[in-house]
Formats: sequence, structure tokens, C-alpha cells
Amino acid sequence: MCVRPRTGCEIPELTVRVARASNPRGTTAMAIRDRLNGLWSDEDLEEWYPRDGRPGLSPAQLATVSVLQYLLELSDRQAAESVRNRIDFKYALGMELEDPGFHHSVLADFRERLAEEDRADKLLDLALEKIRAIGLVRERGRQRTDSTHVLAAVRDLTRLELVTEAMRAALEELARRAPHELVGLVNKDWGRRYGRAARLGKNPSRPKTRIKDTGEDVRLLLLYVHRYLPALRDGEQVQALRQIFVQNSCIDAQDRPK
Repeated sequence: MCVRPRTGCEIPELTVRVARASNPRGTTAMAIRDRLNGLWSDEDLEEWYPRDGRPGLSPAQLATVSVLQYLLELSDRQAAESVRNRIDFKYALGMELEDPGFHHSVLADFRERLAEEDRADKLLDLALEKIRAIGLVRERGRQRTDSTHVLAAVRDLTRLELVTEAMRAALEELARRAPHELVGLVNKDWGRRYGRAARLGKNPSRPKTRIKDTGEDVRLLLLYVHRYLPALRDGEQVQALRQIFVQNSCIDAQDRPK
């Protein structure tokens, strides 16, 4: 999806009425809009994008989504779903209620642009300082608000969701092709982790630990298939899992994923 700067971001009247009626006390997303509106403008980010291509969500809106991701601990997929389904997110972004939002991959592209030069520091550090000043981020000891930390926190959640979903799809493929071959490998913990589509919840705990645990599960599964199920190594989902594992994990000196 191509993103082009789009001017004008007033909240549609219907969106305001419905959001206020549904959330009379407001939400974090609504507070971001009410208290920090005008922090960014599309003109500030215009040079990041080519002039051609069809219009999409504005860079200023994507910057706001990135901050909400950090505050609410959302992966890219969860953030995109929130933009599509949550009225308070539409309020925060100045969107019409029927606006379908965007594909979650747009957020990864936006982070890549943020990582260039010192763009992230100029945008996210300023935003988070203002958010902390109005009390939306509580002080818990040493509060980290640097942009590198923000981007890393969002990336961990998205990485966890990606690897978990790839593992689930590979297990389902193997179960269809050889239902009796996984009896000695799949246990109750695996059933709990991969028995349904990945859903991290609103505040997923210990994402880095869970990434390591999931990475170890993936390593064991791929090793098992390589040794005992060589005829199934060419499966589409198994191949996808192997590629995702290579792209998102590395093996330390103790032969453990990290």
C-alpha cells in the first residue's frame, strides 16, 4: 500500500458523537487526540514519501498509531484491527466510522522510514515526553521513552505474533498430512500455545521470554521433521516456518534460539 500525505484531519461529526456516547469518560486513544492534536502534521513528514501512488492513511496518523501501539502494547496486527474496529481509534485518527483502515504491513514500512536518519527521535521522543507530562504514562522507576525502546517494544510483539502463527500453521499442516506422527512431540503446552490463532491479549506478559520459548519450540519441531519426517519437509507451511525462523531468530553458543 502506498502512503501519501493527506491534508485535513478534522474528526467527522458522526465519529465524535458515537465515540462520546460509547465512551463518556474517554479512553487513552481519545485523550491522545484531545490533548495532543496538532503534535504532527502531514507537512512535517511529506518528504518521506513519493508524490505518486494512491492516497492512504496519512503519516501523521501512522505516527499516532505507533504511539498507541506502545501505550496499549499492541502488535501490528492488533493495531490494524483496532483502527478498523474501535470507535475510539477512529476518533483519535479523525476517521469516518466506515473507514476500513489499513493492512498491518503498512506499520512495518512506517517504522522502516522512522528508523532512517533521526526521524524517530524527532517524532516519538517529543510525543512521549508530552504524553508523560499529562500523566498518560506512569513513572515506574526509570521511565524509558527513547524512540529505540518504543520501536523495539512494538517489534517484539509483532515478531512474537508472527512466529506463533507460523508455528500453528505448520503444526496444522503436519497434522493433516501425518496425524499420528506428532503424538510423541506435541504436548499440552503446545496445544495451549498453538491450538488456536495467535491472540496476545491487551497486555501480553514477558514478550521477550515468550519469543525465546516459541523459538525453542520451532527449533524442536523443525529438527523433528528433518530427522523423522523427511517426506514432509517440503510442506508449504513448514517451509514458511523455517524461513520465518531464520529471519527472526539466531542460535546462541548453547544452541538456544534468541
